Amino acid sequence: MICLPHPVRVFLHTQATDLRKGFDGLAGLVTTAFAQDPTSGHLFLFVNRRRDRIKILYWDRDGLAIWYKKQESDYPHSFIFTEIGGRPHNRTCWPVAAGGMDGNAPRIVARM
Repeated sequence: MICLPHPVRVFLHTQATDLRKGFDGLAGLVTTAFAQDPTSGHLFLFVNRRRDRIKILYWDRDGLAIWYKKQESDYPHSFIFTEIGGRPHNRTCWPVAAGGMDGNAPRIVARM
């Protein structure tokens, strides 16, 4: 289970992102697309064009960190991130047993 402090916000970049970008490139997107400081402690989510990969940029006490996930091609369900930000596949509101977060999930802010 993911436990986030209450003031943490989650920002989703809904446009396809070149996930070859590293810390500097993603931090630049945070400042231009979200008008936020990458060191604010919030989570910044970026997905690729096929919506089968996601990168999360966040501040981890003493520096920026990136969490990266690739969905395997043999996964039996449709892409998890296909309709990210929409209702059917947005797992942040699902119960913990179903692979989502609990009822105190952070608010997600999607920017186009």
